[in-house]
Parts: sequence; C-alpha cells; structure tokens
Amino acid sequence: MKPNNFLLPILLAGVLMTSCDDFFDTAPKDALSPATFWKTESDAQKAAVACYEDWVSPATGSSEVFFADCMSDICYSFTGSSSYKYVGNGSATRSSTVKYYDYSIIRRCNTFMANIDKVPFTDSKAKDNLVGQVRTIRAWRYFQMNFWYGGVPLITGLPQLADEAKLPRDSEETVKKFVYDELDQAIRELDERPAARGRIARGTALAIKMRSALYGGDLDRALSAARDIQGLHLYEIEKTLSYQELFSLRGRDSKEIICSMQHIPTTEPFGNTIRLFSNQDGGWASMVPTQNLVDMFEMDNGLMPGEPGSGYDPIHPFAHRDPRLAQIIIYPGRDWLGANGQMRVYNTLDKTIDGKANSDYMDAGNNATHTGMIWAKYTVPISQYSASLSDDELCPILFRYAEVLLTIAEINVEKGENTDEVFDIIDELRTRGGHIAVDRSRYATQAKLRELVRRERCIELAGEGLRRADLVRWKDENGKMLAETLLNSPLYRMVGTVDASHPDPAMRAVIELPTEENQRLRKLEDRSFYPYQRYLPIHQEQLNTNPNLTQTEGYD
Repeated sequence: MKPNNFLLPILLAGVLMTSCDDFFDTAPKDALSPATFWKTESDAQKAAVACYEDWVSPATGSSEVFFADCMSDICYSFTGSSSYKYVGNGSATRSSTVKYYDYSIIRRCNTFMANIDKVPFTDSKAKDNLVGQVRTIRAWRYFQMNFWYGGVPLITGLPQLADEAKLPRDSEETVKKFVYDELDQAIRELDERPAARGRIARGTALAIKMRSALYGGDLDRALSAARDIQGLHLYEIEKTLSYQELFSLRGRDSKEIICSMQHIPTTEPFGNTIRLFSNQDGGWASMVPTQNLVDMFEMDNGLMPGEPGSGYDPIHPFAHRDPRLAQIIIYPGRDWLGANGQMRVYNTLDKTIDGKANSDYMDAGNNATHTGMIWAKYTVPISQYSASLSDDELCPILFRYAEVLLTIAEINVEKGENTDEVFDIIDELRTRGGHIAVDRSRYATQAKLRELVRRERCIELAGEGLRRADLVRWKDENGKMLAETLLNSPLYRMVGTVDASHPDPAMRAVIELPTEENQRLRKLEDRSFYPYQRYLPIHQEQLNTNPNLTQTEGYD
C-alpha cells in the first residue's frame, strides 16, 4: 500500500458511525451502508483505515501528542480553548476539561469486528493482520481512557438501541485486563513489518502493551514487551540524523520510529502546525516549553546548575548547557531562520527592538509564547511546512525506540537489576545528542539512579506528551505522587533582554534575577494539584448522554 493511500475518504465514516437507533433502517440505495459495503477485501481495508482516524483526531490523536505536556510542569498553554491549560493549573471542571472520553473510534472498531467475517479473504494471514490493526486501535483507545478516568464502560459489541450503550463504568482492573488480552491477541495476528509508513504492525502493539503495563505498575509485563520489541531487530537509535532532524520531515522513515501518526496535505493535513510557532512567523505559540524544563538540563560538564563547580550563571542560563537543550528548545538569543526566509535573532524578551514593537515579545498578544520559548522539535526548518502552517505533512511520533530503552532502564532501577545496562542506555541517548556520558560514581545508589533515569526520560521525551502520566505514576520517597509537588507551585518564566550583538547565541539572553519588582512579570500562573486530580473529570456533555455514567470522584 502506498503512503498516500493510507487515509480513507471521509464518506466511509457513514458506514462505521451509524447510530444505534438506525440499525433496523432499510439500507439506502445511493450510499454506503452496512448492508451494501462488507463484500470485498478492499471494503475491509477501507474500513480498517477508517479506524485510524483516532490517530489523527484533534482531541485524542496527533495534536494530543503536543498538547498533553501542557498538563505538566514542562509545557504551557496560555489559551483555554483546548482546556489543557485548566488541567495543567488544577482548575479543570466537568465543563472545562480535555475530552479524552470518546467512543466514536471504538464504535468504528466494533463495527469492523462485527462485520469482518462477512468478507471472503484469499489469504487468512491478510485478514488476521487487518483484524490485529483494528484490535490494537481499540485497545489503545481503551488504555487511554482507562488511565485517565479510572474505569470506563467496556463496550465490545454493537448495541442495537442507544439505551443499550448507556452503561455504568467497569472497574479499572477489568478494562486493564481487556487491554492486555486484546494486545496479546493482536500481537499474534499482526505482521512483523508495517505495510506502509504509519500502519500498525507488531512493534506498535508491543509498544502499547509496554506503555500500558508500565503505567499500570505491571513491570514484568512491561519489561517483557520491551524485550520483545528489541527481539524484532527492526528499531534502533537514530545516529545518521541529528536528534533535532529526527523530528523533521527528513526523519519520517527513521528506524527509531515504531509508529507515527500520518498526515497528508490537502487530504488529511496536520492543521495545528501553526500552534508550534511564534507570532512573527504567523504562529499561535499555543504549546510552549517552560523554564522548569530548561532547569532540568545539566551543564556541559555533567553537573546540575545548582551544584558547586557547575559553572552555571543565572544571568546567562542557556550558556554551557547540555547540547540537547538547543535541539529541544528555541530560546531567546538563538539564530532563527523565519518564515520569510530571513535569519534573525530570536527575541521574546524585549518589548521593542530598535524602537519598534516586537511581535514576538512574550506579552505581545494571546498568541505569543508566554514563556519566551518554543519547541525546536518539529519546527526546524519552518520551510518544510505550508505558508498557512495548517496544511502540512507533519507526522507526530507516537512511539519510538528511545522510549523502549528508557522503559527498560526504569524497570531495571526499580527491580535493582542490570545497573550497567541502565548506564549504557542513558549514555547512548545522551551521546547521540552531543552530551557527555554519565559519571557513574555520582549515581551509586538506587535513589540517585532513579533520579537520573527520570530526568533523562523527561529530557529525551519532552514535548511528546508523556510527562503528566509520569508525574502521576511516579512517587517520591514519602509515597506521594510527584505531581503533588511539581504541579503545586507557581509557574514562572524568565524576563530580561537580548544582546543581539553577542557572537555566542547561548550568551545573548541576559536574564534578570528574581526580585519583588519583576515578580508580576515573571509569574505566569498559580497552580495546584490535589490527589483526586490523578484522574480527569468527564465532560458534562458525556454525563448528559449517559445517565448511568458517574463523574470521576472529586469533581462532583
């Protein structure tokens, strides 16, 4: 299958999204319907591809990869339209929350599973592979909802009447077992290699199994899945391209990518590229990295900024840092090739430049980057995207091999095993980004090694949507979720000026030290996190639709 044929014309949705109350209607003569559709292998292929809509859905798919970190300490959304801002600062309610609770794709998958046996296949393996893809998508959706809501109605058939779908929650453990069982079956059904870029193969199902088990605390299951991914011998850490290039269109076929969410200009474009860029380039800067993330990077000598001998200068916080910082974040003072093809010094700190208003100033408008930074991931070069920044081939990475290695490292630490492997993994990821290997003598205890692995996971996967999940599943030495500490304090940004004449881009930003006078400008917002916010509230519209559905505890 050619990549450009990956996405299905939208008219097929009518087949897969028929309402419960319409099941007894006479099949129309002039449109696709369950009665006329399920005849050929081509029909089955199209129906399966329609289920991939979950991959590109703005609410639960490719855009969520970017926005999800705005619910954490390392990314910020100023606009409330996506509601990620409200979850991030602890003010989410049943009427202002992200909408991860969604059964539309599950219904498509259930429709496929209910009808696939009507289609004659010349090759049973081809049928199994197709079923495995759909089964994996359904498992993914249930895993996402179960993790964020703590038990949801488990619907695997096709209710004949709408009321039959209005079910109460199943337990979190019940749904988790279903996800595991579905993935184990899918792994047996799926081909080892994907038919085209973005299609699900065995590695994707194993990656979902790995992540869902890790999130669920089932470490042996997660480790087994990670080792099975290694055993496929299909994936490796990208060494030919730079870390930054991995997230450009040049990196689309990297062996590090296990699965990415496919977009095709004009057919099924990625429409949120505009949210990655600043005002001057026509962007909205809706999801931007924070100072908290900057503070997590070591210095180039391997010491943390607060440690004696690190060489850290708070007035020049970007100087002499881990080289990966510049590959992950576009910070003030950087050389930047803009949408107009002109090189400029990236300046978000000065309200005016040469007596003229600076449209990139962090308070220049709602669409400005209010932290003063944007992501380097996916933004370089801007010339790879459309002029509108809304009709693009950007394909967010859902799973890549680096996550597999970091999962193995984390589990080894928690089990107190294979310490050398942990260091080898971290060194491989650090050095491919240009940083130095770990001084192993500094991490001689389990607690210190855990600290290292967690920090490296955050840096490596920053901007890829995993941080909040990590903060609610990781505990401190007192058994508290890290979110209770890291999301319970004000969010700050740097203020200062940019000396564009300095030859070193990392030295151009001149940051003011915190004072009472600049406190108002430095503080972005107050944040809070309470234990019940481990789970998300279900939006009121879903509660209105299903009277048997109970709200997540704490949000009543």
